[in-house]
Amino acid sequence: MAPVAGEVTASGLQHSPPLSLYIHIPWCVRKCPYCDFNSHESRTEIPEAAYVDALIADLEQSVPRIWGRKVHSIFFGGGTPSIFSDEAIDRILSNVRALVPLAHNAEITLEANPGTVDAAYFKGYRAAGINRLSLGIQSFNSDYLGKLGRIHDEQQAIAAAELALQTFDAVNLDVMYALPGQTMQDALADAYRACSLQPAHLSFYHLTLEPNTPFHRTPPALPDDDTSAAMQEAIEEVLAGHGYQHYETSAFAQPGKQCRHNQNYWLFGDYLGIGAGAHSKLSFHDRITRESRHKHPKRYLEHAARGQAVENTWTISTDELPFEFMMNALRLTGGFDTDLFQARTGLPLNIINRQLELAVDKGLLAVTPTHIAPTILGQRFLNELLQLFLD
Repeated sequence: MAPVAGEVTASGLQHSPPLSLYIHIPWCVRKCPYCDFNSHESRTEIPEAAYVDALIADLEQSVPRIWGRKVHSIFFGGGTPSIFSDEAIDRILSNVRALVPLAHNAEITLEANPGTVDAAYFKGYRAAGINRLSLGIQSFNSDYLGKLGRIHDEQQAIAAAELALQTFDAVNLDVMYALPGQTMQDALADAYRACSLQPAHLSFYHLTLEPNTPFHRTPPALPDDDTSAAMQEAIEEVLAGHGYQHYETSAFAQPGKQCRHNQNYWLFGDYLGIGAGAHSKLSFHDRITRESRHKHPKRYLEHAARGQAVENTWTISTDELPFEFMMNALRLTGGFDTDLFQARTGLPLNIINRQLELAVDKGLLAVTPTHIAPTILGQRFLNELLQLFLD
């Protein structure tokens, strides 16, 4: 049950944070060699109908934990959600609307792979209620796309982006840099091409070699750290020159077009995650909890049908909360208002005075009585900044 307005609860929280819904679709056409997400190649027929049944059952089982709370954004992630039919997405969203209060202007995003783009599906997604599409371009250069194991080429990337821009109210393009053998010239060519399409939002990610991936086991030749840093700075300059505001570590948006769903993560809002391996963060009157679902799709299907979609639930300890908050909020280049810390953690800001002072002394944070933000140096060395809040 949500706390009564004005009541200081055992955790110190007076109000529930905004709530988002994340829906995980775990299948893709081909597993990319750099990907460490919970995704699985669709080598056999995908059990689409059974999985939608499981998602609905998962949401039904979760409703008591979010009872009465309005959902402000929905995000279909993966895997490749666009591998599902528009009828499946429509059925999921119809059940969401029936089970939880959905804000009338909710941002509803679906991730898509240019290699699975279908004009009829896009129209169907739009009709189902998808109003924002996030397209995994990664590069506009076919050579680099081949090195990344992507199933689309340059022409498909451009065609998919143009179709998305014609169909949806808002579009994000995901692009990567510091790719195997990539030159500065080619990295900037991707940035200029992305800007020329004029999407509302752009995400530029540094390729990293994540554990338990083929790229980690057999590393490709990547640009060195200095070259990668120079690419990042040059890309940021190009995007700024085209009117994109750098508002989060890897995210850039036209004015007023920030991703509301992701902003809720960074501002330590709540989110319910349903689907195989999905995670949740939920605030109650006396605690803040995290939970995770069964990861493998087969196990998830079996357990969701038995009312046991959630595999693990744990409470975030008081000692862990400052780092958990900062790990999210300090990704925002503009930082956050100081009163948000207590509003979202239930803890007074003065418990981290020592860490804040140390971060200021190191030139990593700018702190005023009303606002905290990472400096340019803090943005560049975010891991070092966050480390201070682990002590």
